[in-house]
Amino acid sequence: IATVVTVAEILKNNGLAVEKKISTSTIDMRDESRGRPIQKAKVEIILGKSEQFNDLMAAAAEEREV
Repeated sequence: IATVVTVAEILKNNGLAVEKKISTSTIDMRDESRGRPIQKAKVEIILGKSEQFNDLMAAAAEEREV
């Protein structure tokens, strides 16, 4: 979960994405070693392109060409 949140925050802080929706839930899984059901956390983060996305990507591409 930490990785997903970190990536979303980096994209938002760099102006590449806007947050549309965040939801959390738990999912049932089976513990392989014990065979018992366990619950794990699940996070869903939906992002969309920011209005500046295309401009920022074009500027980054120009920097790489130089």
